[in-house]
Amino acid sequence: MRRDVFQAIADPTRREILDILSEQPRNVNELADSFDMSRPAVSKHVRILKECGMISTVKQGRERYCHANLDKLGEIALWVHQYRRFWNNSLDKLEALLKENDTK
Repeated sequence: MRRDVFQAIADPTRREILDILSEQPRNVNELADSFDMSRPAVSKHVRILKECGMISTVKQGRERYCHANLDKLGEIALWVHQYRRFWNNSLDKLEALLKENDTK
């Protein structure tokens, strides 16, 4: 299954994992300690984030550390930007209409 950045942020747990990893790399056990769920459940979220390209893992000794790759969030910013333009244009039109009605 092909995954994208939108699937990565669709789940609140995955968003929280990204928040945690944005501060510093952690291993899966450390991540699991941050949640009220099993280690396999956290591992599943980590796997999805890896498939989306949002995190990478690096082996250091016997541990695998997860690192956030937040550059991909730029895709979301671009997508949201097009809707920001839509709402700004709509609000500009509303403001013009309200000003027009005030002068009548």
